[in-house]
Amino acid sequence: MTLAEVRSRFLTFYKARGHVEIPSAPIRPDNDPTTLFTSSGMQPLVPYLLGEEHPAGTRLADAQTCFRGQDIEEVGDNRHTTFFEMLGNWSLGDYFKTEQLPWVFEFLTSKEEGLGLNPENIYVTVFSGDESTGVGPDKEAVAIWQKLFADKGIDAKFSSIGTEEAGYEKGMQGSRIFGYNTKNWWSRAGAPGNMPAGEPGGPDSEIFYDFGLPHDTSWGPECHPNCDCGRFVEIGNSVFMQYKKEEDGSFSLLPKKNVDFGGGLERLVATTQGDPDVFLIDVFDQAREVLKAKTGRAYGDSEEDLRAWRIILDHTRAAFFMLASDIRPSNTEAGYILRRLIRRAIREVDRLGIKDPVLVEIAHGFAQLYKQQYPWVMDNLSQIEEGLAAEEKKFRNTLSTGLKEFEKIASKKDISGEDAFILFSSFGFPFELTQELAKERGLDLIESDFKTAMEAHQSQSRAGAGQKFAGGLADHAEQTVRYHTTHHILLKALQIVLGEEVLQRGSNITAERLRIDFASPGKMTDEQKAEVERIVNEVIYQDVPVVRSVMPREEAEKLGAQMEFGVKYPDTVSVYSVGPTGATVEDPRIPEAFSLEFCGGPHVANTSEIHAGGTQFKILKEEAVAAGIRRIKAVLA
Repeated sequence: MTLAEVRSRFLTFYKARGHVEIPSAPIRPDNDPTTLFTSSGMQPLVPYLLGEEHPAGTRLADAQTCFRGQDIEEVGDNRHTTFFEMLGNWSLGDYFKTEQLPWVFEFLTSKEEGLGLNPENIYVTVFSGDESTGVGPDKEAVAIWQKLFADKGIDAKFSSIGTEEAGYEKGMQGSRIFGYNTKNWWSRAGAPGNMPAGEPGGPDSEIFYDFGLPHDTSWGPECHPNCDCGRFVEIGNSVFMQYKKEEDGSFSLLPKKNVDFGGGLERLVATTQGDPDVFLIDVFDQAREVLKAKTGRAYGDSEEDLRAWRIILDHTRAAFFMLASDIRPSNTEAGYILRRLIRRAIREVDRLGIKDPVLVEIAHGFAQLYKQQYPWVMDNLSQIEEGLAAEEKKFRNTLSTGLKEFEKIASKKDISGEDAFILFSSFGFPFELTQELAKERGLDLIESDFKTAMEAHQSQSRAGAGQKFAGGLADHAEQTVRYHTTHHILLKALQIVLGEEVLQRGSNITAERLRIDFASPGKMTDEQKAEVERIVNEVIYQDVPVVRSVMPREEAEKLGAQMEFGVKYPDTVSVYSVGPTGATVEDPRIPEAFSLEFCGGPHVANTSEIHAGGTQFKILKEEAVAAGIRRIKAVLA
């Protein structure tokens, strides 16, 4: 079946049983500062599961778009995705286990109304009890499951194997129903013992599909539903909220019990095709064809390339939905996750040998497949395309240079925090990518070492600055340093808009604002000020490196480095460049730069430090201070 067919069958099945279909909540939760993304079907409905009345009633069903950032590192196997749809049905104080479990089983096995799966391939888990809190096993769920399987002619033996680790030792034992303790318990606090007084919780019952693959003994001597070898794939889970924790640590029954079922749509589609690889379902068909045309190879031709294909397919789809949801690439919060997804996808595109932009073309396939269920993706298609194209173009330059430098370092020694800092500060190479590449090589790279190297560089930069030039800085506080680098970018932006004859005639920089005096014949128009602001912000948000080089003054002058009027510079000077590296400049010590100036520092290592928290550059005032001299006061706010 197709993804759309499975989604439609599920919603139709539950609407026929008195459920009201509710729309998917946004992938970025509204007015919820505690989380960046909607990561489960339950998340938008927690207030109603805790007692608030839902306007649509007590029986609900939906298909919820979800994103789980913690799964980024898992993507590459045949079943993990960061973006997915979660099918859900809900009972808010209405029906309970005796209705829920038979309905789920019927949907999975019925050929007329459901998916028509072979019940012989279905295995389930239940809560086996928790001795530390006195909560007993879910015998009711075991009895219901045994009857359901018996009706299909299957003798469903029950094995209470306790912890997941114990399952590796006891193995299958001919069982079909497996009991685990805290693995099959739900509460917002986790295990029963962690729950505060008054917190609701309860057992759950997971459903697994057996694809019949041979067991990989690297995951343990025996296989069982919670084994990660790939034979069993979880396709659904029914949570039964039936307990409340009391002040004395005991558990009492809730007067109003709830049911929460969640089923992974992509995995359910895969079960109908009898193949555990979710990247072979129809929603990825067009995207796979694009990659096939670009590489000359089909999906699955090379085991070595499979991980790259899967990362590209998953990350591009996730980025597609984020951009459609008005999330923009940045270095903070949700925008940071989006940027990381796009950059990881581009890295794998490059690994496959595709050197031309391709993400927009891949995204077109998702637009066509999702437009009926989520019509708003078509309304935002232009911004999706623009976002992907801009980020891909920007990062490809960084990637090409950074990979070469990484290979030089990795071929000679381990990767240190100092190495990672140099790659970041000099070439704009993201630390996360350096970390991933190091991991692929079996090399250790500790994030704290990278941060230590960055702090040491900043400290050294400030102490050089103190010995040589004040540079118009009131102090060397972090915000003052951010303004100092912005000052360099502003001067170049003024030259672009007003002409190369614009020269600096003085500056004053504090932690509250920056001020620049510059030679210019006339007052700036509103349009010119707006264009300068646009250019400065564009450069800042490109997250480009800021590099310091020490060289003879004459060489710096030949390179065209800007110098402050009236300042006498020594024979050996410090030059700061702001901009992407690209090796188009003849001198290898100086990268291709947006801005190149004589300066003693201090500066940020990368312009991403300037816009931390989402700040924007803004001109507050432009005025005359003397004949032919103008002054700008500006802020980051």
